[in-house]
Amino acid sequence: MAKKDPTDLSVEEKLKTLYQLQTTLSSIDDKRAMRGELPLEVQDLEDEITGLNTRIEKIENDIDEFNKAVAQKKGDITTAESSIARYKKQLDEVKNNREYDTLTKEIEFQSLEVELCNKKISEALIKVAEKTKDLDETKLLINDRTAALNEKKEELEEIMQETRDEEDKLKDKAKELEVKIEPRLLTSFKRIRKNARNGLGIVYVQRDACGGCFNKIPPQRQLDIKMHKKIIVCEYCGRIMIDPELAGVRVDKPEVEEKPKRKRAIRKTAKAEEEEA
Repeated sequence: MAKKDPTDLSVEEKLKTLYQLQTTLSSIDDKRAMRGELPLEVQDLEDEITGLNTRIEKIENDIDEFNKAVAQKKGDITTAESSIARYKKQLDEVKNNREYDTLTKEIEFQSLEVELCNKKISEALIKVAEKTKDLDETKLLINDRTAALNEKKEELEEIMQETRDEEDKLKDKAKELEVKIEPRLLTSFKRIRKNARNGLGIVYVQRDACGGCFNKIPPQRQLDIKMHKKIIVCEYCGRIMIDPELAGVRVDKPEVEEKPKRKRAIRKTAKAEEEEA
């Protein structure tokens, strides 16, 4: 048997199918709501751990750069000390004051270079110590966040395991219903549902008001909704509206309170008053 084209469905059938889809999707939302904030908490922890790992990588690179700088300065010190030793040896062989002054200045310069290198090495070692401390603290923080993440994941997995089968069945049902709805109407419904805070894209009339925003609906518009001749949306919130009867929802009509009967006052005649006296 060939499947019925969604565009060939009557407005009544479209509304009924759309409301069935809404109830199915709302059930899926309820299942997901059971997870609470856990998915977001898991995502936040994962993002934080990623950021901490990036931080560790940067700290390790900084430590490596400082250690390279220390090694380079130590090499410079070795070179300078070799030069000082060579210049001092040359002092014993100078032939005039000019050569002596030149060598003395070179020795002084290389000595200052050694002092400067030692200062740079001390500063770099202090930075290495600070970075190492920061690195250890970050690693401890990662261990703490990883433990929290594993705990949250286990908790989330338990909840998902309980609802996965039911949710999969609901998803399959939703797909079957979506095929029965014409693409343009389905797209509009999904857009409305996405923008709605409670995820309701189609609602039924409740007590002469929209079931989504609870604004009053004029009597003529209510009559149009009951006629099922066209798709009608709420002029306030934009949700598609459906008659409760078509949606299969039983709405209790408010009971009208009966006014108590007033007792008629019986006027006594003058003769009756005399007899009583």
